[in-house]
Amino acid sequence: MALHKILKIVALLLSLVGIYFFVTIFVKGDEVVEATGAGVDGYLYVAYVILALVIAFVLVFVLKGIFSGNIKRTLLSVGLFLLIGVIAYVLADSSIDGLPMVDSKPITASGSKWVGTGLYAFYILGALAIGAMILSGIKKVTK
Repeated sequence: MALHKILKIVALLLSLVGIYFFVTIFVKGDEVVEATGAGVDGYLYVAYVILALVIAFVLVFVLKGIFSGNIKRTLLSVGLFLLIGVIAYVLADSSIDGLPMVDSKPITASGSKWVGTGLYAFYILGALAIGAMILSGIKKVTK
């Protein structure tokens, strides 16, 4: 219960600091902020602290869950996900022909390969999810 109270206090303090920086940006006006960026740094620091806290808590609770649960099943799931990533990388093409310019520069072959990897991984995972839903529906109907 003490952790819950500490987290509530930290969240309240970060909220108040965020509100303070928001008000300072609001008071300075749009023109000053756009021209100089004054006041934005503090706001970004609050966002960085919140991001770091969220990542730390996610890692702690994920590792806690992994070690308290069935580690063999977890490692199998992670391995299958990595296998899907490798398959997607192998399927991806590094061709840059016909691709649009990014900031008036052509995309690199490596960038093209990684974008293709992400797309293929999405397609594979999407197909697996749809297949799992169909299989679950079929099992439900047959019972």
